Amino acid sequence: MSRPVSIAVDVVGGDFAPKVALDGIRFALSEDDTLVLHAVGPRSVVEPFIASLSEIQKNRVIPAYAEEVIEMGEHPANAVRAKKDSSIVVGSRLVKEGVCDGFYSAGSTGACMAAATLVVGRIKGVNRPALATLLPSGKKTPTILLDVGANADCKPQNLLQFALMGQAYAQSVFDIKSPTVGLLNIGEEEAKGSQLAQDAYALMKEQVSNFEGNVEGRDVLAGKVDVIVTDGFTGNVALKLLEGTTSTLLKKVKNALTSSFVAKMCALPLLGNIRAMRDELDPDKFGGAPLLGVKGVCAIGHGSSNATAIKSGILITAKAARNNLADIMAQSFEALAETKKDESDE
Repeated sequence: MSRPVSIAVDVVGGDFAPKVALDGIRFALSEDDTLVLHAVGPRSVVEPFIASLSEIQKNRVIPAYAEEVIEMGEHPANAVRAKKDSSIVVGSRLVKEGVCDGFYSAGSTGACMAAATLVVGRIKGVNRPALATLLPSGKKTPTILLDVGANADCKPQNLLQFALMGQAYAQSVFDIKSPTVGLLNIGEEEAKGSQLAQDAYALMKEQVSNFEGNVEGRDVLAGKVDVIVTDGFTGNVALKLLEGTTSTLLKKVKNALTSSFVAKMCALPLLGNIRAMRDELDPDKFGGAPLLGVKGVCAIGHGSSNATAIKSGILITAKAARNNLADIMAQSFEALAETKKDESDE
C-alpha cells in the first residue's frame, strides 16, 4: 500500500475550472486509496463539491477556502504579493506550513512559480528553480526535459544545476539508479552550439556523473538519455512543438484509418496498437510539470488541462511527495556544496 500523502489542489486554476479540476479530484481519489486532497478555492465552489461526494471520498477531501483568483493575465509576482487569499498563494502556504505534502495547480504558470519561490522558498544552493516535464521515451521510464519555461535566459551554472535537479527527480520518483544526462544542442560534438551550450557542456562534463554529452532534437523522444537539459526558452519551444506534432500526427492517422470502408476494415486488427500509441503520446498522461528546486513539491499543469490531465497531475505530485523529492534534491545540493568546500580547502 502506498504511503498516505496530502496534496493541495487549486480548484479554480485553468481555462475550464472549476469543473475539470473537481472531476480530476474525483478521478484521483478513485485511483489512489491513500490520497488525501485539500480542495483550495472559494467556499461557494468547495462546499457544494464536498457535499456531492460519496461518504468514502468525502472523508478524504478537506476544504481550504481561498476567495481570490489570480487571473492568467496578471503580473505573477505582483499578484502573489497582493492576493494573499488567492488559491495559488493559499495552496503554496499549505505546503510551506507542512499541512500538505504538495500542491498542484493548472492556473497561471507564472503565479505558481512566483508563489512557490516566494512562499515555499528555494532549496539552499539553488539559483533558479526549473520546470521539468515528462516525455515518452520508448522505455519503462519517461525522459525528463528541463527547463521548459521557468527561465528564458540562463547562465551555464543554471544549466548545471538543472542537470543535478533532473537527476534527483529521476532517482527519487522513477527509481533510476544512475540517471544519464544530455545537453540539448544542434550537434553532438563538444564544440557545437551557442556559447551558453559550450560553457554548460564544460561544466557538466566536469561535475555531472553519467553526462552523455550533447543530444539533438531528434533524440528527445528516442530515450537516449534519462534527463535532457536546456534553457527555458528552448525547452518551452521544444515542448510545444512536440505537443503540436503529436496532435497533428494522431489526427492524420485517425483520418487515414477512417477515410473509407476498406481502410476501416484494415484498421480493425490494429486498433489495440493504435490506442496504445495514442496513450503513450498523450500529453495528458502525466498532467503536470513539477517546479524543481523549491523546498516542497509544487506541480503546474497546462491551462487547457482536462479532467484526465488534472488527475494525472495530482497523482504525479503525490508520487513526488511520497518519494521525498524535495529532501533528496536538498541533499544533492548539500553534497555539491561540501564538494566545492573541500576543493577550495585543498
